[in-house]
Amino acid sequence: MKEIITAGVDEVGRGCLAGPVVSAAVILKKGINLNLLKDSKKIKFNKRQKISEHIKNNSYYSIGIASVNEILSLNILNASLLSMKRAIEQLTVKPGLTLIDGNFAPEGLKNYKTIINGDEKVKVISAASIIAKVYRDNFMIKLSKEFSNYAWERNFGYGTKAHLEGLKRYGVTSHHRKSFKPVHKMLSR
Repeated sequence: MKEIITAGVDEVGRGCLAGPVVSAAVILKKGINLNLLKDSKKIKFNKRQKISEHIKNNSYYSIGIASVNEILSLNILNASLLSMKRAIEQLTVKPGLTLIDGNFAPEGLKNYKTIINGDEKVKVISAASIIAKVYRDNFMIKLSKEFSNYAWERNFGYGTKAHLEGLKRYGVTSHHRKSFKPVHKMLSR
């Protein structure tokens, strides 16, 4: 019996106040060190960067992004699903089964299973969470060089004290999600 090619999918950045939502789809190859794979939030920054490179070298993977404008027009859930769909569609190897973190899946997907806390329970979803997180973190670090008042190089767009202080002092950028409460409050003053 032929082994089913399985992809894992996860997104990162749903709760951020700034930046896109990013998803990764991953199909692991035989050489992967499964012991390295766990929920990306439980791995320190520098180690996560190294593990991400190991995964990339031992998998087929792709990234899907939904922009801040798409988040504003679709809402964060639908934008997350769009980024997942884009990641899945860009895989060069087509999976027979797609395992998705959470309880929602993009429309039109065949042969999939949603798994709540999948990034903790399923290695291939953990791999996707690591790649997506490293990609998004690096994107926000680059953005922070141009927008240095919000500490994105440390908070990656999440609503930390430093980020909220930056919002109060310097206002809203084009990278902020204007429909998210703290940002929306700034605009409606």
